Amino acid sequence: MNSRLAASLVLGIAVALGATGCAMVSPQATTIPYSPSDGVNVPDSGPLKVRNALIVTDESGTTGNLIAAIVNDTDSAETLSLGIDGETQTVRVPARSVVSLGGDDEDPLLLEGLNTSAGETLAVTFQSGTGTGVEAEVPVLDGELAYLEDFVPES
Repeated sequence: MNSRLAASLVLGIAVALGATGCAMVSPQATTIPYSPSDGVNVPDSGPLKVRNALIVTDESGTTGNLIAAIVNDTDSAETLSLGIDGETQTVRVPARSVVSLGGDDEDPLLLEGLNTSAGETLAVTFQSGTGTGVEAEVPVLDGELAYLEDFVPES
C-alpha cells in the first residue's frame, strides 16, 4: 500500500512540474518593453528620451512630418540632433520639460527630400548630450487614419 501511495505522490508531482515547468523558463511577456502605439520609443540616445516617434508623409513620399515627444529629465536645456540621409536637424528642449512635436503647442518637424512611402520605415539617428547617436527605424504613415489627417504635410 505504501508503494502505491508513493507512486501516486511521485506521479502527482511530475504532472504538476510538467504543467508549470514551461512558465519557469520562458520569458514573461509583461516584462518585455515595446512601443504600444504607432510610433517607436528610441533607446538611450543621451540625456533626452524620444517617445512615440513616427513620420506622416505626403502622397509622393518626398515630404514628411516627424511627430514625437521628447523628454528632458535633466536640470539643463538639451539639444536633440536628428540625422536622416546625411541631413541633420535639431530640437532644443528646456530643462525638466517635454516637447511634443505635433502636439498642441509645437508644430511637427518638417522633413524634406525623403524617398519613402507609407508602410515603410526610415532610419533616423537620434543623438543628445555627449551620448553616441542611436539609429532607430521610424515608421512612416500617411493620413489614412483620421487622427493623422492633420499631420500630412501640405504640398
